[in-house]
Amino acid sequence: MTPTPHDSNPQPVAAPATGEGTVPQLVAATWENAPPSVRARVIEHLLQPLGVLSLVAIADGVFARLRFRAGWPDVSILPQDLDRVSGADVRALVDFVEQVGTEVVDGLAQVITASPALAGSAVAAVLVSVLLARMHRRARARSLPGSSGVSGS
Repeated sequence: MTPTPHDSNPQPVAAPATGEGTVPQLVAATWENAPPSVRARVIEHLLQPLGVLSLVAIADGVFARLRFRAGWPDVSILPQDLDRVSGADVRALVDFVEQVGTEVVDGLAQVITASPALAGSAVAAVLVSVLLARMHRRARARSLPGSSGVSGS
């Protein structure tokens, strides 16, 4: 669907909670509705597994600039850093991190549930539900007889 000219800021549309492609959209929507402290923790969590080259390739290098400003290897995102990051940037970051391994993205469930500010957020609740379901499916698949426990990605 192509946005019309009056859709200058379309909101992400949540697809069924079982769709894996919805995770980046749900993370971005949750991030956009989160307070700055939670936004910072989400980005810090997602940046952990990525190297310099990866960060330069994502969202026009916005995360590489944050990482270099914040220091290496520890990342500390400041409130003014968040002004440089959009929901679309976070969506691109999640897409990329999921290619590295879904476990990092699944770990966002812990970051989000630890935030009282997101307790009433419907989109955060859906995201946590999707992440937990995905973790349980992976755990069941590993416990099946003949399963090597190694994903195909």
